[in-house]
Amino acid sequence: MNDHALRSVIAMLWIWLLILFLGNPIALAQEVDGEEDEVIEEIIVTGSQIRGADISGILPVTVMTAEEIEFLGVDSGDELFDMLPEQGQNYFNEAENISGGVNSVRGDVGAFNLRNLGTGNTLVLLNGRRMVNEASYQTEEIGGSFVPVNTVNTNTIPVYGLERIEVLKDGASAIYGADAVAGVVNNVLKTDIEGLRIQLRADTYEHVSREVYSLNLEWGRYFNDRATNLAIMFDYKDRERVHASEDDRWADSDFRRRIPEGSPWAGDLRFRNNSANSLYGQFDIRPSVRRYDIRNVLVDTAGEFETYPVGDSRCQWQINDSTCGGRDGQGTYRYNLNEFRDLSGDLTRATLFAFLNHTFDSGMEAFTELMYWDSDSVTSRHPSASFSAVKLRVVAENYYNPFGPCGSPNRLPESVIGNVPCSGVELEIDNYRFAQVPRIVESDGSVFRFLQGLRGEWGAWDWESAVLWSEAEREDLTRNRLSNLFLAEALFDPTPAAYNPFSGGANSNIERALIDVYRNSQTDLLLFDFKLSNTDLFNLPSGPVAFLAGAEYREESFVDDRDPHLDGKFVFTDYQGDTFPFVSDVVNSSPTPDNSGDRGVTSLFVELQAPLLSNVDIQAALRYEDFSDVGDTVVGKFAAGWQIMDAVSLRGSWSGAYRVPNLVTVNEDIVARQNTRTDYACLYAATRGGDADQDILDCRNSIQRIAQGSDLLKPERSTNYSVGIVLTPLDSWTLTLDYWSIEKKDTIGLFGEENHTVLDLLRRLEHGAGDCSALSANSAVRRLGDIEADEAAVYEAAGICPAGAIHSIDDRYINLATRVVEGLDFEIQGRLETRFGRWGLRYNVSFLEKFEQDPGGVATEVAAAKDAGVIPPDIPLDGFGDLVEKDGYQKQKHKLFLSWRMGSFGARIIGTRLGKFYQDSLTLADGQRFWLPEFTRWNASFDYYFGPGDLKVRIRLGVNNLTDERAPLADRYFGYFADAHSDYGRYYYLSLRITGD
Repeated sequence: MNDHALRSVIAMLWIWLLILFLGNPIALAQEVDGEEDEVIEEIIVTGSQIRGADISGILPVTVMTAEEIEFLGVDSGDELFDMLPEQGQNYFNEAENISGGVNSVRGDVGAFNLRNLGTGNTLVLLNGRRMVNEASYQTEEIGGSFVPVNTVNTNTIPVYGLERIEVLKDGASAIYGADAVAGVVNNVLKTDIEGLRIQLRADTYEHVSREVYSLNLEWGRYFNDRATNLAIMFDYKDRERVHASEDDRWADSDFRRRIPEGSPWAGDLRFRNNSANSLYGQFDIRPSVRRYDIRNVLVDTAGEFETYPVGDSRCQWQINDSTCGGRDGQGTYRYNLNEFRDLSGDLTRATLFAFLNHTFDSGMEAFTELMYWDSDSVTSRHPSASFSAVKLRVVAENYYNPFGPCGSPNRLPESVIGNVPCSGVELEIDNYRFAQVPRIVESDGSVFRFLQGLRGEWGAWDWESAVLWSEAEREDLTRNRLSNLFLAEALFDPTPAAYNPFSGGANSNIERALIDVYRNSQTDLLLFDFKLSNTDLFNLPSGPVAFLAGAEYREESFVDDRDPHLDGKFVFTDYQGDTFPFVSDVVNSSPTPDNSGDRGVTSLFVELQAPLLSNVDIQAALRYEDFSDVGDTVVGKFAAGWQIMDAVSLRGSWSGAYRVPNLVTVNEDIVARQNTRTDYACLYAATRGGDADQDILDCRNSIQRIAQGSDLLKPERSTNYSVGIVLTPLDSWTLTLDYWSIEKKDTIGLFGEENHTVLDLLRRLEHGAGDCSALSANSAVRRLGDIEADEAAVYEAAGICPAGAIHSIDDRYINLATRVVEGLDFEIQGRLETRFGRWGLRYNVSFLEKFEQDPGGVATEVAAAKDAGVIPPDIPLDGFGDLVEKDGYQKQKHKLFLSWRMGSFGARIIGTRLGKFYQDSLTLADGQRFWLPEFTRWNASFDYYFGPGDLKVRIRLGVNNLTDERAPLADRYFGYFADAHSDYGRYYYLSLRITGD
């Protein structure tokens, strides 16, 4: 069944159910009790592996029940976890992975990022055991550049199938092993289901044409005199795309129009996010134009000319019916990058869970989990442009070359072309985009999980063992990419079948260079564990001691299979002589070898819980893990809870935690990455040498970074502290306040391309403009030797030695820095029974009080130069220093949940507020920062319950983003900071749920 047919079936089922139940006057007259209490007793399992242990008074754990999750009004894991105050930025989102191309994770993916400590620092569990990481990985800025990171995909979590979510806001490597640095998220699913539940939902948006349809089924039954339970859950979601052209806020990528008049940033070129690369490019005559009399006539002194559509005011001479030319220096014809872009793509997602639980006559239990998740998405992206370091050329004999050989039908008239020889001249293509067709990204992901476990009793001991196998796959295919080899061939063609870069995109023969490019990825997780515990090992005067000992073995692996045009099977060599592994055959994509890696991990662990005094409970844990590739480690944990009086208790913990280098950073082959970066030595010269608009210099280009995996990397180690107070003034009311601190050493990162250019600027400032042959520049920055006279003059006017365009920058993964993160968590929750109904309140807020990344090595030198004023304040040192309120590290995040229930009616309102932060790249020369204000959204919903016969029916009408709050302006692809904000505006949903036996 195709997507359209399935969507039609869902719509018809919707209509049928509404007619059946809304059209029944008897059903409407009945009053049916609502759901279970919206605040239920918390049964916390996260934080301890001792079966039946109660650690709720010792550890800071936030629990969100199934009812609360449904009331949030979300229907995807990324939206769900974004509502948690403890969750930081989601770097795996569709609107922000535009620039990463095939090297980004595309499609239906979201990331876990507790405490904003970074992707990969949160351990994610499903029913208490690890989940497999998303098949694909991408890079995230750690230090000054981008390092490979991976995560469990938030969107594999079934929002409607959750019994509860437990978030342990504490280091827990001693309990669960590696990666539990910022905390642990345990997703507890409904496993013993009885009866049938069907839920349908439809969403519609106010500002865009998107519609979303979803279906959820839950069914379960007991067999064998209730000894066996079989449960099945199924989720399906169909979501339409959102195109940038649907809202004027996003439609034009030049966002200067949205800056208020009088703002210090009015007209700031950093908001000019359209591109200098378009179908009307710049061309440079090779090798020299000095002997031709067209200098300063058709071309500038360097032999460069721009092209424009006919009728443009900058036209100086005609090329053909659609295109004209003009001497370079008048500005390029810029391209709106959002012409084809989607903020998010068309999506279908299906999730199936099956559980089989059986209790034998002996009392031993068997439990089986089976999961299959599948997601298909299609997204449009902007067309490709060549990297500035990988330029193509139009051979003299190209059929459409206006400076082609005599007799060519497209050679300029002799009265215009001057003394250009009859052999013609070769042209180098610059500032050109192959914008005839958009890139289309088809990303198909799947996850399979199988777990078989047994548990039982052996005398006074409880035992449990399970084997888990899980596999994630992602097939990423990009259509309408271009081959450098095929383009070179087409540009050298003397026939009308040649590629024509002078047609403005019409009848250009682009199709002969188009290719589809794939990236196929897979991750695997195999795990076996055995745990033995006793809740009454021996007795202290104040009570029994609980103890657990266990062992675990797991194997983790990944495979990243790149297209032959990317992995070196198709070898392209550019005109500078660069080839694989520094240049790929795909226009605008960095070369990437096929990559793979695996490790085995053996763990031994013990845990103890004891009532030290009648009102003091303690927890202690120790874990040893041996990694087949990076050595072994031992970490411990100690926590205590003190019940001072019935209504007041204190709790605190200390723990060691660690994150091992992920498999990519260890096994990655030499990889050259092209990233759009600012050359700050160039920017310093432009702003202080009379070229503020960069009409002469071009300081933001694709810069190649060369990095490589290393087996010398050490695990990142952290020390975690927390201390808190718990108040229960009434039975149904609880207040908690926790202070927490994480100090993580040996954070794996890169110094970064832009930071290297800042270091290069520092060397030039220290040297001055005299005797540039003696300059000792930053050796990691490799620059081209040629520089035009007018460009050199700009540098000299700024008082520094001229710098050629950057060719590449050498950077290496290293244990780079120390991160210190501190904050406060506050929560109040409770309920109130009145004659006007049952009221529930829950308010959570997380405060980030400190987030520092201390620089090491040369970063210390650059930081000192900035502090001394040698490097101006508008030149950043990226990724180091105080990160609080910088680039999405908001200082506070709030969530308010208020509910009401009376008989068959219910309502609730949920508010979230993200604190302000500044975008560091927009800092002005005088140090003034560009602040993004607080961002608040309110979701509201109303329920009505009724039931014909034994059925329970619920209709819910919801409005998300009730006040239609739009994201504040930022210098990003769609004009807002999508790692932290959403900009879709208000939308509505209607859901219908039917529950029966």
